[in-house]
Amino acid sequence: MKKSTESSRFFYFKNWISLAGAVVAMGSLFSFLLLFAIDSSTGGSNPYLGILTYLTSPAFLILGLGMMLAGWLTHRRQIRNSSSGESSLTFSLDLSNASHRNKLMAFTAGTFLFLILSAFGSYKTYHFTESVTFCGEACHEVMEPEYTTHKLGSHSRISCAECHIGSGATWYVKSKISGLYQVYSVAFNKYSRPIATPIHNLRPAQETCEHCHWPQKFTGNLDRTYAHYLTDDENTPAIVRLSLKVGGSDPRKGPVGGIHWHMNVANKIEYIATDERRQVIPFVRVTNQAGEVTEYSTKAFKGPVNPADLRVMDCMDCHNRPAHIYQAPNDSVDNAIYLGHIDRELKGVKLLSVALLTGKYNTKDEAMAAIAQGIEKAYPGDNRVADTVRELQAIYQSNFFPLMKVSWASYPSNIGHKDWPGCFRCHDNEHKTADGKKSVDNTNCNACHTILAQGKDAETLGTLHPDGLIFDHPGGDTFGSLCSECHKGGNME
Repeated sequence: MKKSTESSRFFYFKNWISLAGAVVAMGSLFSFLLLFAIDSSTGGSNPYLGILTYLTSPAFLILGLGMMLAGWLTHRRQIRNSSSGESSLTFSLDLSNASHRNKLMAFTAGTFLFLILSAFGSYKTYHFTESVTFCGEACHEVMEPEYTTHKLGSHSRISCAECHIGSGATWYVKSKISGLYQVYSVAFNKYSRPIATPIHNLRPAQETCEHCHWPQKFTGNLDRTYAHYLTDDENTPAIVRLSLKVGGSDPRKGPVGGIHWHMNVANKIEYIATDERRQVIPFVRVTNQAGEVTEYSTKAFKGPVNPADLRVMDCMDCHNRPAHIYQAPNDSVDNAIYLGHIDRELKGVKLLSVALLTGKYNTKDEAMAAIAQGIEKAYPGDNRVADTVRELQAIYQSNFFPLMKVSWASYPSNIGHKDWPGCFRCHDNEHKTADGKKSVDNTNCNACHTILAQGKDAETLGTLHPDGLIFDHPGGDTFGSLCSECHKGGNME
């Protein structure tokens, strides 16, 4: 018997363990080939698909091959140690035996079903890993801030991969490496709190944003109304209606000017930032359509200009929070009062609401309890308490994430200039040419937007001034300092 077994090279594989391993190996190989085909045909837009394709499927393939080898070794040892030359694992097939035929049919059907389910499961898993739900909920605690703000943002119908990865072979490889590191970081608790903004490894706006947003479009002026409320007992309104001079930068579509003058269509703007967040910009170089170069710098910039330090300005330098926007407590409460979700007649509700939102809490549950207790204590027996508590808790849950140390104050927003320097990173009256020329006087509010109306009552706001008003700051004349030096999102700071 031993002689006959040794004359057959594959005899020792004829056992149930090796056979089961062969099925697992076949299924994983089939899944790998299917996922590889999907990954190649989609241009590599999904970093997590690489984990399934190049890690999970090969791991099951190795498992199957390992089972085959383990069966081979076990079968061989049992046969050689048996006086009869037989093994309990031996697989035999006699098609003349009805029982064997039935087992073969059941095994064939099971194998076919396993391969079908492997293909179906792999395909469905591929689509799931592309979804926003997977990016936001697979690592729930880690990505909860990004997932929550994405759902509430204007880009909620755009998948994470479309902006963070895009298409192309180079970024395909980078996304695979990034995806693997993200899994490692979560598994071994190596991620930062808060998650750092991918400023330096995010794709240029031309390769992502401009697939949907047309940079040559002439926008013109946009009408906006901003409602604010003072922190006095009356919650006095201070409403401003503006005409934002968005304009455009393509002379074929309209006059070059306005905020979108900065777009690198007709003009090229380069700058040097001296901090990781690109909030400190001591040097700016402007090249217009005619090729004329103008350089602005602060007194702190000593030069010389290192070309390697220059960044060409694009959409993301101003629209740096396009999909994950955290509202400042002041703005959130102002909007809630303006929309009637919080009753302005509640004495001092603006000040109290911001104070409760900016409290120091270790968990969301602690914050929810403190908000409810604070409002109920301030307005005992008032039937408006429940609505106020519900609104403030919703604001907190959308903008504060204690476990990840994330809030409205975690990430600078460069749109505007109220709570963060934003526009005033360059337009601060400190950037000048060699002969002392400034780009834009930031004390002239009507340079970038026309103040059409301002005030606290309907009669005042109903009268528009197309030539623009001088901004009437509710707290008095504060010109000479940047808005963000006083406005920091919350009154309680």
